[in-house]
Amino acid sequence: MPSNIMFIFPGQGGQYAGMGSDLCAEFAAARDIYGKANDILGFDITKLSHEGPEEELGLTRNTQPALLTHEIACLEVFRDLTGGKVSAALAAGHSLGEYSALVAAGVLSFEDGLGLVRRRGELMGEHGEGGMVALGLTVEDAQPLADRFYCQIASCNLPQQTVVGGTDADLDALEAALPDIYPRKRATRLKTEGAFHTYLMVQAAREFRKELDAVEFKTANFEVLSNYTGVAHEETPDSIRTRLFFQLFAPVNWVGCVASAVGAGADAFVEFGGGIGSGEGPAAKKPNLQSIINKNLRALEHDAAYFAAINVESIKAAAAELS
Repeated sequence: MPSNIMFIFPGQGGQYAGMGSDLCAEFAAARDIYGKANDILGFDITKLSHEGPEEELGLTRNTQPALLTHEIACLEVFRDLTGGKVSAALAAGHSLGEYSALVAAGVLSFEDGLGLVRRRGELMGEHGEGGMVALGLTVEDAQPLADRFYCQIASCNLPQQTVVGGTDADLDALEAALPDIYPRKRATRLKTEGAFHTYLMVQAAREFRKELDAVEFKTANFEVLSNYTGVAHEETPDSIRTRLFFQLFAPVNWVGCVASAVGAGADAFVEFGGGIGSGEGPAAKKPNLQSIINKNLRALEHDAAYFAAINVESIKAAAAELS
């Protein structure tokens, strides 16, 4: 039985029309979270999450609160099914998911976390410019290539995968040059409203700072890893605020977060919320981060169990296995 469990929460890209509908149909805890979210946001996030349309749900200002709501609903259902007896030793979230991790650890209230990501999504959408591409390159190889075309490292997901962001014109130039520099490598454009976690988000971060300053950050019930540093947040509220501020225009150090989890002896990961895959409906979705986590673990030669908690079936299975 795992004794050092890490809770993880995905970021944008895991949204889909229908998410949460299965949970609300079966669990009062999920209905309660979605009802609170409607009241906090002042609009029907439940209907948008359950029914779409996909285009509206995919707007950053909607995606971020919709995902946080789903992730916390999955967590609350899991806690109910396990009687609150399965606790985390630490947590982390990818980009937006870091806010869900902070809510899970009690650092942020659900109300404050949801309000922050709603405003964060609005600002990222308003100031969104350019885009992002995933490259099958190490950070060391991707860095000079990005610099050459006025782009910036946006996320370090795997030892051999780095996401780069920049203006559309600069990304076009980078992609055109890639075959000559790395003939066997390719670039994959990501569907985003801008070059998140790059210098193009600096203005959004400057406006977001006052939102962070207005929110209370409490003592964590367990450690939460920072995307910005790749290690655990310090306990002081001002330190957490600055890390979340820098997170908007600095790379997501997911490789560092997984390395920190391994260093802390994590022997199981539980992923809450979101879902990917072409199948329709919650039951057909797969966890966002499982492949990335497992590839990082193999690179670090570390064994750990993995549990999805993203829909009714997987949450029940994870709860039964861990409790």
